[in-house]
Amino acid sequence: MEVVNATVADLVSKGLESSRLLARATGPAVVLYRPQLTANRFRPVTTQSFTPREFCPARWLPGPHFQTLGARFLRSGNGPRLYRERVELPDGDFVDLDFAFDPVRPGRFGGVPVVLLVHGLEGNARSKYALETYRALRAHGMAPIGLNFRSCSGELNRLARMYHSGDTADIQFILHLLSDRFPDRARGAIGFSLGGNALLQLLGSSDSAASFGLSAAAVISVPYDLSAGADHLERPGGRLYAAYLLRKLQRKVRAKRRIMPAHIDVRRALAATTFREFDDAVTAPLHGFDGAEDYYRRSSSTRAISGIRIPTLLLHSMDDPFLPSRCIPVEAAKNNPFVTTAFTTVGGHVGFVARSWPWRPRFWAEQEVARFLAAALCDGAPVGADGAE
Repeated sequence: MEVVNATVADLVSKGLESSRLLARATGPAVVLYRPQLTANRFRPVTTQSFTPREFCPARWLPGPHFQTLGARFLRSGNGPRLYRERVELPDGDFVDLDFAFDPVRPGRFGGVPVVLLVHGLEGNARSKYALETYRALRAHGMAPIGLNFRSCSGELNRLARMYHSGDTADIQFILHLLSDRFPDRARGAIGFSLGGNALLQLLGSSDSAASFGLSAAAVISVPYDLSAGADHLERPGGRLYAAYLLRKLQRKVRAKRRIMPAHIDVRRALAATTFREFDDAVTAPLHGFDGAEDYYRRSSSTRAISGIRIPTLLLHSMDDPFLPSRCIPVEAAKNNPFVTTAFTTVGGHVGFVARSWPWRPRFWAEQEVARFLAAALCDGAPVGADGAE
């Protein structure tokens, strides 16, 4: 297996023609584990190693913005039928789960590994990239479940608080719920962007993954350094994305205005034109942080990489418009044998449209995370009709 020992600057400067993988894996041969049940607990058993496939981008979507926006519009809105379930939380609030299989009559998805998907900022468990991922997971014989963060399922949550990049409590609560509900199944998780950042924060904390039987994880397009990412989105190439997401966040603040605590400056939040301004006015004080910079420092996932103790795939593009390439944790990932990397020169943010025809696009990232989790949780062979390779 190829091992790349280089700094981010080295990787970017070398380029590697047609966006070949910059780092295929970290450590000598990255070994995955197939969980087997022993006395109601999973014990790791060595299986095959995993090598990411090369990403060859669609030639008709050149550059990060075409990849990012093209993927958004090209992904199909059709997916497996989803079954929604409301979960009441200990603080009196709720989150909604979307099962990509019938939890009452699971059929061929009974007894197979369960994978929790955590969406990105202002997305939801029915976003197109989530649907694409469900199809890929099902094709590999896994049962997907999507978590909608508070306020993201189409109905505002009851409390003033919402969710943020370091919000691990609800993810952990749902993972414990799935552990109790599916005690005899292997379990994995996938996080996109903000959801991936929160998932890494959870995985990097001491023994957190083992406490709820999580056996493998994968993340896509994570903003590893929130402060640098916020500044990056103030540049000309990022302002379009920031403005779009801020409008959605501000609509929620406006709808919750009457229940916001007195120390939240709603007017300032609604007038914000950057993430840093918005987070300083709302996100940070609403969730117990001392300003935006304190929120960014404590919630960035870069420092969590070294603490990961289950097989985890980091998939990211060096040209991601949400994060400068210097902030991608190449060295931290290289020094952790539990981490596999799939870093590409191009691909945008949650883009990764592979070489294909425009009327029949292929989405490399969703297929790679499904392959990775299949290798870790089951035999890795595609099954079934939907999304099979």
